[in-house]
Amino acid sequence: MFPERFANLPAYAFPRLRSLLDAHAPGGEVVHMTIGEPKHAFPRWIVDVIAENADGFGSYPINEGMPALLQAASDWVGRRYGVTLDPARRIMALNGTREGLYNAMMALSPELKGGKRPVVLAPNPFYQVYMVAALSVGAEPIFLNATHETGHLPDFAALSEEVLNRVTVAYLCSPANPQGTVASREYWADLIRLAERYDFRIFADECYAEIYRDTPPVGILEVAQEMGADPERIVAFHSLSKRSNLPGLRSGFVASGPKNIAQMKQLRNYAGSPLPMPLQHAAARLWADEAHVIENRRLYGEKYAIADEILGNLPGYRSPEAGFFLWLPVEDGEAATLRLWQETGVRVLPGAYLSQEAGGVNPGQGYIRVAMVAPKDEMADGLRRLRACLYG
Repeated sequence: MFPERFANLPAYAFPRLRSLLDAHAPGGEVVHMTIGEPKHAFPRWIVDVIAENADGFGSYPINEGMPALLQAASDWVGRRYGVTLDPARRIMALNGTREGLYNAMMALSPELKGGKRPVVLAPNPFYQVYMVAALSVGAEPIFLNATHETGHLPDFAALSEEVLNRVTVAYLCSPANPQGTVASREYWADLIRLAERYDFRIFADECYAEIYRDTPPVGILEVAQEMGADPERIVAFHSLSKRSNLPGLRSGFVASGPKNIAQMKQLRNYAGSPLPMPLQHAAARLWADEAHVIENRRLYGEKYAIADEILGNLPGYRSPEAGFFLWLPVEDGEAATLRLWQETGVRVLPGAYLSQEAGGVNPGQGYIRVAMVAPKDEMADGLRRLRACLYG
C-alpha cells in the first residue's frame, strides 16, 4: 500500500530528461546546460574553516543553527535589505532551502481553512518541491501560469474569492526560476496586501537574490517592513548554493516572525536534518564575506553579455533580469531538446518538465530552460550550437 496523495505525481524533471535523451547518442561534444548547479569556483578558504572545526563532526549539531551562524545570517539581512532581525527568534538555519521550503509547509499550513480543504498557490512553471509540499499536507495545489502576458510572474489577484478564501500559502520565487524575472517593490506590496486580506502566508523563495546585473532585487522582508506588515505573514528563504557556488554544502536559512519560527523549530526538533557543526562554521563565514559574491556576480555579468550577443536578436528572446537561466521560446520544448542533443550534444531541459497543465495549457511547452553555469567559453560554444540548430 502507498499513499494516494502521491499517486499522480509526475516523474521528476531530471529522470524524465534522462529517459528522453539517454537512449540517443549526442551529436557532438557534450555541453551540460540542464541543472542549475553553479560551476564557478567556491571560496577555497572554507576548506580550512571546516578543518579547523572538524572536531564538531563528533557532536550532534545544533538543530536550529549555532548562534554565530544565526547572527551572521541576521547581519547579512541587515546589510542586504536594511531589516533588523533577532537571530534567536526570527531566523532558523536550514540543511539547504529545499528541505526548508518543504518543512515550512508541514509546520505552518493547517489541515482545514474555513472548514474546507486548503489551497496552496504556486507559479507555473515552478520549483517542484512546492507541489509535493502542498500534496503532503493534503492541500490542493493551484498553479498560476506565469507567461509573457503576465510579465512572467503569476497574477494572484485574478483568482476567485472562493479560491482565495481557502489559500493558506502562496509560493513565489524571485528572481524567478526559470524566467529570471524579478518581482518589483509594487508586486511584493500587492501580494502582501492580498495575503493580509485573505489571511494566508507568503513563502518567498529568494535563493537567486544575489545573482543579478546592476540593481539588487528588492526583497520581501524590506517591503514588509516598509508596509508595517505582520512578520508572521512572511516566510523568506535564502541559500548559499547560488550565492557562494556551494550547492553541496546544503546550507541556507529561513526568516519569519517569531511564532512561525517557533513552530518550525518544534517540528525540526522531532524530524529535522541539521547541518553538521563544521559546516555551520563555514556557513557563518560565508554569510559574512561579500568579496567572493561580488566576483561571482562579475562572472555572471560576463555570461549575460555573451548570451545577449549570441541570442539577442532572436524573436522572443528575453535577457534575464537576474538568476542564471535562459528561458528560450521554441515550437515544442521536448522536440527541441531531443533535436539539440542528437544534432549538437548540447543538453538542455524542456520547459514543460518544470510546469503543470493549468487552464488547459502547459505554459512551459513552448520553451527550453538553459542554465548558464558552465565556464564562459564552454557556455558560449553551447549557445552558438543551440542557435545554429534551433533558430538557423
